Amino acid sequence: MHVGLLYSRIRRDEKLLLNELRDRGHEVTKIDVRKEQFDLTEPPESFDGLDVVVDRCLATSRSIYITRFLQSYGIPVVNSHETADICADKAKNSLALADAGVPTPNTKVAFTVESAMEIVEEFGYPCVLKPVVGSWGRLMAKIDSESAAEAILEHKSTLGNYEHKVFYIQEFVEKPGRDIRVLAVDGEPVAAMVRSSDHWLTNAAKGASVEEFELDDRAKELVKQASDAVGGGLLGVDLMETGDSYTVHEVNHTVEFKALNDAVEADVPATVVDWLEAKADGEQSLAEVSA
Repeated sequence: MHVGLLYSRIRRDEKLLLNELRDRGHEVTKIDVRKEQFDLTEPPESFDGLDVVVDRCLATSRSIYITRFLQSYGIPVVNSHETADICADKAKNSLALADAGVPTPNTKVAFTVESAMEIVEEFGYPCVLKPVVGSWGRLMAKIDSESAAEAILEHKSTLGNYEHKVFYIQEFVEKPGRDIRVLAVDGEPVAAMVRSSDHWLTNAAKGASVEEFELDDRAKELVKQASDAVGGGLLGVDLMETGDSYTVHEVNHTVEFKALNDAVEADVPATVVDWLEAKADGEQSLAEVSA
């Protein structure tokens, strides 16, 4: 199998995948997206002979556009442009989950400070303001008071990018000091971990401690439904515990897994490569590959 890996920086996650692919004898072409130029009809020479391309772009804009070009060229890419487009935008993400009947936190979107303040007052304090595009918990705010809401909303409204003028406001979910990250391939869980922290943000990138988590049947069902809702692929599905069930607050399309690989017994990159091999051979499921 000849695999193309799109990147702008090779992190430990990419190194884990590259090592696994090379250990199995697969040919790998690393493609630095910062150096490529994309024609409307003909792909760059870097993409000649590739069986599948894995999108590991850090920048959302690059991921969305490059996957669209590759699909136009007829080059298989993981994840698809459609999945990337949904997962890269929190509003589209939430809409896809809600449309599919997946439980997700109560969320509203507004386009002016005045309208956003009405939502904040409706939800009550605390509530959460998130950028529609972003990762690692950056620029997220837990709003505890009217004065804080006014200051944060006014500040966002003055920022240059139009995305900051889309006010994505979510109810605050009282989780037990942790959330759950599941790595899944086409809805089949590879491994799962809990991320625990005294801070209200429980991202591993923010320093949360991690440990393996055993998914129950309900969690597995929600992972499958959430994956299907955004178009499937190699995804990170984030859940929060709500009493005896869960809510899915986000699905990530260029998911990092180094912390997960350290926390669990499963060999995460090996399972991901199993899936990639199956994709290249003709769309088998992970369950079929493992049988």
